[in-house]
Amino acid sequence: MSQPNQKLMADDDQEKPLSPAPEIRHRPPTTVDEASSTTSNKQSQGFRKCTIYCGIITAVVLIIAVVLLVLGLTVLHVKNPQITMNSATIIGFDRVNSTDLLTGKANLTVVADVSVKNNNVAAFKFKRSNSSLLYHQTVIGVADVPGGVAKARRTMRLNLTFEVAMAEITGNQQFGIDLSTGILPVESYTKIKGRVKILNMIKKKATVTMNCSFAVNITSRGIVGQNCKRHVYF
Repeated sequence: MSQPNQKLMADDDQEKPLSPAPEIRHRPPTTVDEASSTTSNKQSQGFRKCTIYCGIITAVVLIIAVVLLVLGLTVLHVKNPQITMNSATIIGFDRVNSTDLLTGKANLTVVADVSVKNNNVAAFKFKRSNSSLLYHQTVIGVADVPGGVAKARRTMRLNLTFEVAMAEITGNQQFGIDLSTGILPVESYTKIKGRVKILNMIKKKATVTMNCSFAVNITSRGIVGQNCKRHVYF
């Protein structure tokens, strides 16, 4: 009984097929062309990224430059302050007689209405100074110009008072000639030093001068022919 069983077992062993060995697949080696293509693709991607980043940075820089240029030409641009003599009035002239005028004993006061116009977006702060009244290049009166602040895009009014030294006029060699024509030529010179400060970034000093020439009509006792020239120095 044992022999037939052993035979059957032997037949089973012979008929049972062996499982095939697992197939080992080898990755084909990378060729030189494929490696070069991979490297080229990586370089191309890096170049595209660099181009994009550089383009973004360039665009931002250009935008900032344009904004600064526009601000520099408009808001941040320092504009010239202006001084204007609106009018000049002689006080006491109506009470002066010919004798007092000829002898230089007359007491005359000239009051000038002056405007300081500030066209900037920031205040124009100026120091205390003075203004001179001249007759044929001789100073006949001095007025104090108080320091102050002309607000942004505003006009500040000042009254300048000159006490006229009549002795300086009558003692001038040209006085007799001017008296015969009835016209006394007078000049004024005003100088103001100040500074404009915008956004604590731009600070610019400015000196504004004004030369005015006018004439005093002895007959009408008024001021005629006013002409002013202004200059600004930074």
